[in-house]
Amino acid sequence: MRLRVAAGGPAALKVLAAAGAAAAPVRLVWGGPIERPLAPLSPPWAPALELDSGTVLFSPNAICQFFFLARGEEPTDLTNQWLEWEATELQPAASAALYAQLVHGRKGLEAVEALGKLLAHIEQNLSRRGTAYLAGDTKSVADVVVWGTLFPVLQDETSLPSELQVLRTWFQSMTLSEACRKAADSVLMPKALLEFKSYLQKQPPPCLAMERITSNEPEPSLQEEEGSEPALTEEEITAAVDAWAHGAAALPKPWQPQKPVLPVEGMRNVLITSALPYVNNVPHLGNIIGCVLSADTFARYCRLRNWNTLYVCGTDEYGTATETKAVEEGLTPQEICNKYNAIHADIYRWFDISFDYFGRTTTPYQTTIAQDIFQRLLARGFLLQDTVEQLQCEDCQRFLADRFVEGTCPFCSYEEARGDQCDKCGKLINAVELKNPQCKLCRGVPVVKPTQHLFLDLPKLEEQLEPWLEQSWATGDWTANARYITRSWIRDGLKPRCITRDLKWGTPVPLDGFRDKVFYVWFDAPIGYLSITANYTDQWERWWKNPQQVELYNFMAKDNVPFHSVIFPCSLLGADDNYTLVNHLIATEYLNYEDGKFSKSRGVGVFGDMAKDTGIPADIWRFYLLYLRPEGQDSAFSWSDLMLKNNSELLNNLGNFINRAGMFVCKFFGGTVPDMVLTPDDKRLLARVTLELHQYHQLLEKVRIRDALRCILSISRHGNQYIQVNEPWKRIKGDEKDRQRAGTVTGVAVNMASMLAVMLQPYMPSVSLAIQGQLCIPPDCFVLSHNFTCTLPPGHRVGTVSPLFQKLEHDQIEALRKRFGGGQPEDLAVEPQAKQTPPASEPPPAPVTLTAPGDPQLIQELTEEVAKQGNHVRQLKANKAEKAQVDTEVAKLLELKKQLALAEGKSPEVPVPKGKRKK
Repeated sequence: MRLRVAAGGPAALKVLAAAGAAAAPVRLVWGGPIERPLAPLSPPWAPALELDSGTVLFSPNAICQFFFLARGEEPTDLTNQWLEWEATELQPAASAALYAQLVHGRKGLEAVEALGKLLAHIEQNLSRRGTAYLAGDTKSVADVVVWGTLFPVLQDETSLPSELQVLRTWFQSMTLSEACRKAADSVLMPKALLEFKSYLQKQPPPCLAMERITSNEPEPSLQEEEGSEPALTEEEITAAVDAWAHGAAALPKPWQPQKPVLPVEGMRNVLITSALPYVNNVPHLGNIIGCVLSADTFARYCRLRNWNTLYVCGTDEYGTATETKAVEEGLTPQEICNKYNAIHADIYRWFDISFDYFGRTTTPYQTTIAQDIFQRLLARGFLLQDTVEQLQCEDCQRFLADRFVEGTCPFCSYEEARGDQCDKCGKLINAVELKNPQCKLCRGVPVVKPTQHLFLDLPKLEEQLEPWLEQSWATGDWTANARYITRSWIRDGLKPRCITRDLKWGTPVPLDGFRDKVFYVWFDAPIGYLSITANYTDQWERWWKNPQQVELYNFMAKDNVPFHSVIFPCSLLGADDNYTLVNHLIATEYLNYEDGKFSKSRGVGVFGDMAKDTGIPADIWRFYLLYLRPEGQDSAFSWSDLMLKNNSELLNNLGNFINRAGMFVCKFFGGTVPDMVLTPDDKRLLARVTLELHQYHQLLEKVRIRDALRCILSISRHGNQYIQVNEPWKRIKGDEKDRQRAGTVTGVAVNMASMLAVMLQPYMPSVSLAIQGQLCIPPDCFVLSHNFTCTLPPGHRVGTVSPLFQKLEHDQIEALRKRFGGGQPEDLAVEPQAKQTPPASEPPPAPVTLTAPGDPQLIQELTEEVAKQGNHVRQLKANKAEKAQVDTEVAKLLELKKQLALAEGKSPEVPVPKGKRKK
């Protein structure tokens, strides 16, 4: 193998370190950063590995993976996640930081500002897992790749924030390893760095705005952090003033689509679906943000952009889950579907979800369309017949469908895995693979019996699937987790997938020998998108057989990804009927509840039918769920944080600004917008607001819903600061010049409030409507453009202005926390010995008081002690210390964490012994 690297090129660092760590037998060829690369389209300084076969690898990460694979080290799922994150998140930010260092001469913390959230992400993951390295207790290719990207920027350790102690330990450990040290000495030579710097100076700077767009971490908006405001150019200021002057006449006219909404030639036609919720349960907050609320926010944004938009959803009503619920409640499956479809519809109506149509899958159209796709797959040779072994419950005298079986996962040993999928590791499984299976109906032990079934031949369809995926990834916006999960499926090799089940409640299989069976829900359910649209309009094919004109967005939680990215597309590709396939697959991580999971049976967490009984308006719920939307990693609902965000961001920031702007018009100018004479400061404000508006559009066009919300809050912060600095309530009492200034400030502020009303509509539609009513904003102004224009000109009359938000009180929140906290928390259930009376030689534990949190000083001290002790434990593990010593220090760490939890007023989490399941 011949490895060509350019001295001074940062990508060479990770490649050489990986070659050293994996002891790869390579012949090094050194080149300069301006030489022609071995591989076409690769950057001049990028390394290239020429294999003995003549194949050339030019992706640095692919080269690193090749070295470790050649040594026999297969990557784990966690390793692959780190590599995906490094490529999509860390590399762009590190490139920007390196450019700032080498070209702009920035030093220390200033140079690595763009890496702040990403470094914290590494810190949090190392801390949470308690391992010495990123993917475990031994070094992997992920460690080498991430270190190699960071080292050129962080080699001066003053650049590394001092509070990231765990990251510092890991980084120093990697830097001191022989392979990394030798690579750094070889690559980062002063002369070579000068050449690389000279090359960079001729290149355009990395686009920081795009880095924010593609980051999976929550990013502050342009002006959210003090001192982070970018310099404005004269061109930006002039353009903003010109746009302002054109007023409402420059806005596009709001688009009013025909009913039913159908694709329109020459327009952007957007078809939006959210994963069909199972009809057999009540959705909790995590279900709502993961699917319908995220899709609704984007659909509302699309309509404000005058994009021709159709948003459909409905309840998924067939399958084992419905039969199970029917048995539990003593109803027929149809009665269960009718009951819960109404519950779902009522919940979504209260949350103000703007479906164009909310339907269900138990319709004649579902049968017709599903059977047609099946017949086309059968005719084209994409279905297989096979005898499979299936679990049969002899006591119930029936074959058990997947959801009637529960047992231990064969992959991760989770003891409550379902017969179709493990909720812990996410892998799809066949029920017969479960260890210790049980019938969920009678708790008997089922036996394995043979039965005939039909399979979708995924391996045969793979040659159509892969080029379609590459094209969709290249042209569409798929979230990083959606890409990763799909790649994992492809990498592991596709296998035929059973599409029939021995059930009665489902779409019948129209084939002799199988007419007593129904389609498996994950073959059948995604077809529900088509049948629901068909129930909305008999011209449904104009949406679903029109990929040339229609853009399809699928919204879901990450556990639904493989069915939407592999199985359903394979079904449509095999059917060969010009179906519209997904262009943009938007998947969230999970939303947890406080420190645990939602559980209807234990009364833990807020479910959709309960939210309206809390006294908190739907728009507050929408705002908070969207504020913490789990876009890049899991997030957790917190009552304390809900109160904090409502009282700070909504009441004191957004609501305060809009109310003051409107009240000044009423109080000082008789309810009429005054004349405005813009000063240079006002013009700069227009430009700043315009930049935030542009960022808002960039983020939402990439479906970065959570981050775009921060742009709204940033604009209102600008507005509050603008009012505070100019003090119109004082100037109105001064001379003519002061009164004119008060008028200008009030006029600009109320126009900012008018624009915020429109920007806020996708997130808080009722609040947006209230602002529209109070400020009497013309309906024609309720459209989003890329310019901040004067929509409320001098002479415009506003209405009655009143507060938009109410303060959430501590007692109110504590009552709600207690109400939705359930009984004994699942996380506190431990093995029986943990509840025994302590031996006489040990003092009994002090009584625990959860209602009186400690003072901030104590919390700060304990937080530092926990971080210090955790760092110590990781160092011991990294140095392969004796197990007894490690256990002693781990016990100290757990005790410190317990003290910290008590000081914060939380219930301390009792550790569960390794290998034992939490009850």
